[in-house]
Amino acid sequence: MKIHFSASEHDEAKSRLQQLTDRYGQTDVPDATHIVALGGDGHMLHVLQDTMSFNLPVFGLNCGRLGFLMNLYNDDDLPDRIRAAEIAPLHPLRMTATDRDNAVHKNLAINEVSLLRQTHNAAHISISVDQKRQMDCLVCDGVLVATPAGSTAYNLSAHGPVVPLAGGLLALTPISPFRPRRWRGALLSNASRVTLDILDAEFRPISASADSAEVRHVTSVQIEQASEITLKLLYDPGFSLSDRAIQEQFLA
Repeated sequence: MKIHFSASEHDEAKSRLQQLTDRYGQTDVPDATHIVALGGDGHMLHVLQDTMSFNLPVFGLNCGRLGFLMNLYNDDDLPDRIRAAEIAPLHPLRMTATDRDNAVHKNLAINEVSLLRQTHNAAHISISVDQKRQMDCLVCDGVLVATPAGSTAYNLSAHGPVVPLAGGLLALTPISPFRPRRWRGALLSNASRVTLDILDAEFRPISASADSAEVRHVTSVQIEQASEITLKLLYDPGFSLSDRAIQEQFLA
């Protein structure tokens, strides 16, 4: 087993990186068989984005504050833990955003694609699913589409549903909706293509973000699952992402 260790900028993660590389060695990503990410959820997302083209399984060790995507830290018998780990396959979202200059921006998101107003003016957004208009005008602060893995992050904070990993669903969730006031979003098939068109974009400017990649002054955004890309996260038996997604729904 050839492991590449990657650490966040936190002091604890850097210290753990030194300990682990001294003990197990360090392999460059192109020659590695596995990646171990040291940090929190933010660093895990960073590692998945940066190494996506290598198609390597990633085992996270929590050295940060938010560790929903991570395993508990323990540096004993790490290769054996990785061999025994269960695979959680994830598919990112593909965002295709057109800005006011008609430039097209394409980005991948592991957690969510979110649209947010850029000024004090409320966003006015029309929503279509598979080229069928479902809502003429959502008045809101924004709206997001979340993957199952991302449904416990920003989506949950916006009062969206936790989506089971094996459910074949995406969460479409409004952010602070004003009209229609009672609309709380929708669960969509992961084969759906969502189109969000910005109404009165000059007066009501909107930004779109695929995780941390932001595009300003968008006029239209298409979101769909990139089913041809499979990310492989590794978890200790009995500590799976699915188990934690269920537990998250019962937290007080």
